[in-house]
Amino acid sequence: METIKILIVDDHQLILNGIAEMLKPFKRFKIVGKAMDGKDAVEKAIELVPDVIFMDVSMPVMNGIEATQLIHQQKPGIKIIALTQHDENEYVMQILKAGGSGYLLKNSKKDVFENAINSVMQGKRYLSKEISDQMINEILLSPGRQINDQEEIHLTKREIEIIRKIADDMSNQEIANELNISLRTVETHRRNLMQKLKVTTVVALLKYAAKRDIISLK
Repeated sequence: METIKILIVDDHQLILNGIAEMLKPFKRFKIVGKAMDGKDAVEKAIELVPDVIFMDVSMPVMNGIEATQLIHQQKPGIKIIALTQHDENEYVMQILKAGGSGYLLKNSKKDVFENAINSVMQGKRYLSKEISDQMINEILLSPGRQINDQEEIHLTKREIEIIRKIADDMSNQEIANELNISLRTVETHRRNLMQKLKVTTVVALLKYAAKRDIISLK
């Protein structure tokens, strides 16, 4: 039975230990390393060359999306599965575009982790059931979820700033640097904006902002 080498990346020690303990009963899975930020993840991926990486999305120094992109560029054979609490479609698409092979929520059960590893090792993409169901529902129900043009939704000054930076095609890290706030704060604002405006894509967010003259798409 071939051993599958796994690197776990998360900025919380409790999560790192929890995943390692969860996978321990599977004799063919070997935890070869742990990292607590994206930069460390890139360095350890290159050094250890694991078969699979469980990658947190929101981390200090470098987020999981940027780390995934760098690892995929340098070691395209490594399978990267995002492991996060974010269930918005936007994050799913960013991870997949960066070269990720899967997307799991942190509260996924042990058998889901096993299925995800087996799938990506077979060259397939793996999305947890919650994520795939949500994406399907979004496609089927999106016309009924559009915000009424007459509906007024209050946006804070900071939320308006974030929208304008997104419209300028700035990454979360660039926005954080520009506004002198943490990456996690930017991600929280983006998540709150998507929920408040009932949208799941940046395009829909920007369309709403353009209609309200918050930004100009010309």
